[in-house]
Amino acid sequence: MTRILGIDPGSRKTGYGLIDIQRGGAVYVASGVVRIPDTALPERLKLIFDAISQIAGQYAPAQMAIENVFMSKSAGSALKLGQARGAAIVAATHAGLSVSEYEARKVKQAVVGNGAADKLQVQHMVKTLLRLPAAPQEDAADALAVALCHMHTMQTLVQTAGAANSRFRRGRLTIS
Repeated sequence: MTRILGIDPGSRKTGYGLIDIQRGGAVYVASGVVRIPDTALPERLKLIFDAISQIAGQYAPAQMAIENVFMSKSAGSALKLGQARGAAIVAATHAGLSVSEYEARKVKQAVVGNGAADKLQVQHMVKTLLRLPAAPQEDAADALAVALCHMHTMQTLVQTAGAANSRFRRGRLTIS
């Protein structure tokens, strides 16, 4: 079993979601939103670091997946988002987790099948894929979607490596 922590970073709200991979499928563990008070940015970053550190300590994930920064309407907002991501990444690496990063379009493609899906579609598919009784909060659903994307990516890499090893053993693969 592998436990994955997904993060949807933000300087005001950071979503988190944890899933376990069991028999190739995902099982819901926990999710939520870390709400950051309107304080100075350095204090908000410390709160994000502390919250992710606490979540990692409580749930003991093996890996963390986080959404990449995208350009928003404001360069200042993108910079703050990047700093919030940095705080979460440092917390994860400090806890000994491997970290993978995914573009928002890739996350939506992996979970919904459409890289331009809206937040309601993501919430619905996360609820469906994880067999939840209700849709999680928006930021928590996004974090769970990041974790699911990471799971799908890892499974694809394992399958691809297995197929390549099989072809190599049968003498079909040539290396130049």
